[in-house]
Order: sequence, then C-alpha cells, then structure tokens
Amino acid sequence: MNTATAQGLDAPAIAAALERLLKLRSLPFGMKLFASRDDMQAIPRIRRPRDVHTLDQIVAQAARLGWTVGITAEDLVGDQCRAVVGLGRAQTPKWQSGDHMTGVWFQDQPGAAAHQAAMHCVPDGQYDALAVSPLASGRLDPPDIALFYATPGAMMYFINGLQWQGYKRFDWSVVGESACADSWGRALVRREPSLSIPCFAERRYGGVLDDEMLMAAPLEDMAKAIAGMEALAKNGFRYPFPQYGIQQDARAGLGFSYGGS
Repeated sequence: MNTATAQGLDAPAIAAALERLLKLRSLPFGMKLFASRDDMQAIPRIRRPRDVHTLDQIVAQAARLGWTVGITAEDLVGDQCRAVVGLGRAQTPKWQSGDHMTGVWFQDQPGAAAHQAAMHCVPDGQYDALAVSPLASGRLDPPDIALFYATPGAMMYFINGLQWQGYKRFDWSVVGESACADSWGRALVRREPSLSIPCFAERRYGGVLDDEMLMAAPLEDMAKAIAGMEALAKNGFRYPFPQYGIQQDARAGLGFSYGGS
C-alpha cells in the first residue's frame, strides 16, 4: 500500500481534490513505466497509437481527452522523447552530442551537448513501455507519478500546500526546450515534486496553453499538498485568489490574515 492510499487518498480521490481545490481546466493524470510491454497492454481499456507521436501528444490524450494510452519506443517520433523516459536505448553518443539541436535551439554543438547532459532522464534499458491515464480512472494502480497542468497562481497554491507541514524550500531548474525533462523526467528519476515551464514542443504538439505550467510528483506528495491546501482554506486562503485592490488600505486585509499586522 502506498503512502497516499494509507492516508485515505487513492488516485481517483486525489484527482477529485485537485480539480476542486485548483479549478483545473484539464484532467490530472498518471504515468507508469513497465519493464514488459505485455504488462502495459494488460491495463483495462488501454489504447495503442495508430500513428507516430511526440510524448507530449500522448500526455495530452490523457489530460485533454481522458484516454488511457500505452506506448513503446516505436510509437515515439524521435530519440529526444524516448530518452527522457528511458525507452528504446535512445541515450546514445549521437543523442548526447546534441547534433540534432545544434543551430536549431542552440548556437553551437558544445551548447547543445551541455543541454542534453542537463536533462533529467530515466536510465536506459530498465523499461520497455509506458502508460498514461487520467487519475480518476484508477487504471494504473498506482501510477509512478501524478501530473497536472495549471496556472501559475494555482501552482503557487499547490506549493503552499506542500509547505504547510514540514517546510521545505524548492529549487527547480529550467533546461529550456525539452522541458518534459524538468517535469516527468525529473519526477520519475528523483521521486519528488517537479515543476516545469512547458516548452515549445509541449505547446505546439501537446496543446499546452500559454498560461499553463506542469507539476509532476509521486502520489504521496499530491496527498500532502491536498492536506495542506485544505488547512490553508480554513485560514481563508483559497484559489482563485480574490483581488484586494491596488489602491486600498492594506491594513484591514492583512489584519484578517495575520492578526493586526
């Protein structure tokens, strides 16, 4: 039994709480890696792609369409997508060189190679398949990580919830293009909350909106943040944040929250 389930919050309950507290516009979803593609294909009502996609598109099919989708390396358009999740032994010397991004996203080859080295990627050779599915479906039982798209304001509130008990400062990085390495790549590798600013490919191919960020984390961190947001709500802090007014005397508002500040 995972920690989130032990706290009484399984994946569908976490999905419902996130949608209620953060007013999400798309579905929270899970991601799970499989050593065997047969195990992935045994998931109830799983879909297999008929076309070649970016991983951003596969993720969007779960978050925007509510589909449960399973993939192997052959379903992904190139090594950049495969490498982040450790499929297809894509992390070759050629991929590490960054040649395919030189002059496209980076001025020279040393810069492109430095970018490749900076990405969080699941180690090669451990997994043969991956599935994504809405958390509400409960089909991944449990997922390796849970993810959701939200506005910067909602992300701040979620982070506040994470920090309610056992405060921790979060330091996140930005690799630039291939920002999925900052979100699902980092969360799969480090097993901790990982916030990203989605990149060009996520927005062009994955339908991510201009005002959306992406959070990825294990279920137990989602459950912790939900408990924290529920506590903050009792203190009068709820999302979306009501505007107080840029010319109002601030003392009344601050006094309500801080007791006379």
